[in-house]
Amino acid sequence: MNNAIKNGSKTTLKSIIIVFAVSIAYLLISRWLVGYKTDQLWLIVIFNSCFFLPDITPFVGLDSSITRKFIIGFSIFIVYWIIFDYMKAFPNYNYNTVHIADLYNFEKKLFGINFNGKLLTPNEYWRVNGNTFLDVAAGIFYLCWIPVPLAFAAFLFFKNKKQFLYFSLTFVLINFLGFIVYYLYPAAPPWYVQYHGFDFHAATRGNTAGLVKFDNYFHAGIFKSIYSKGSNVFAAMPSLHSSYPVVVLYYGLKNRLGIINIFFTIVMLGIWSTAVYASHHYILDVLAGIICAFTGIFIFNISISRVKFFREFVGNYEKAIQ
Repeated sequence: MNNAIKNGSKTTLKSIIIVFAVSIAYLLISRWLVGYKTDQLWLIVIFNSCFFLPDITPFVGLDSSITRKFIIGFSIFIVYWIIFDYMKAFPNYNYNTVHIADLYNFEKKLFGINFNGKLLTPNEYWRVNGNTFLDVAAGIFYLCWIPVPLAFAAFLFFKNKKQFLYFSLTFVLINFLGFIVYYLYPAAPPWYVQYHGFDFHAATRGNTAGLVKFDNYFHAGIFKSIYSKGSNVFAAMPSLHSSYPVVVLYYGLKNRLGIINIFFTIVMLGIWSTAVYASHHYILDVLAGIICAFTGIFIFNISISRVKFFREFVGNYEKAIQ
């Protein structure tokens, strides 16, 4: 595969064998661990199409070596997605006790709101005091949690390859830190208490919670489709939804994107608010997500990025996608 990258639009027999072998192995392992899903097949189709497109288009007078470099660059995100998907095979509640009542009560103690003579969590308060405008705004903000980071990554890919790699690797590192906490501290989301109380039910499926109001308003099943594919209901702490916009804004500021950073800031605040408003996370989850993001940024920029081996790896990767 390295030869294929270096040669631009030329592909060696070795690279063909490697790509097809990895593709088949991925499908077989996925079927064994989490069962067959159309998402897996689409991933293989997209990767192979982008990788082999440079070998096809020269015959019609086009130069598309960029597609191969692009998909190789974005393989960082593909690896993250695969690991996230495989977490379904290893539920965190099999390894530690799920925190339900203690987290709920601690949230109420720190951030409880007195309403009609009763102390409510912020989630409970907004569940009875929401309105259509907030429902729609919340849905729009929450739809940004993956498209905005990926769009920003694509921008950096074409503008500054090194910054693209640093952003992508920091993004994945933050996710791995979050995954570690998921297994050390399994936690139920606020909507779980609403529907199931404080009793643990391992087979609980994902729920759109307050975002169902957005789906109902537009007569669509957008969030229903998204949350039906969740890896684990009991992975609310930390809120990685809240981590992603932090790393986007950090690299936006680092690359001096000016007014675009105002947009990133608005999206960040909107996602944090929606996480609580839609009962997907406690304020504690959001704060943990923010801390997770800053921790990942700090570890990557202060420690990992200064290691000689890692700098050489990034340098070679950068050359491969230039």
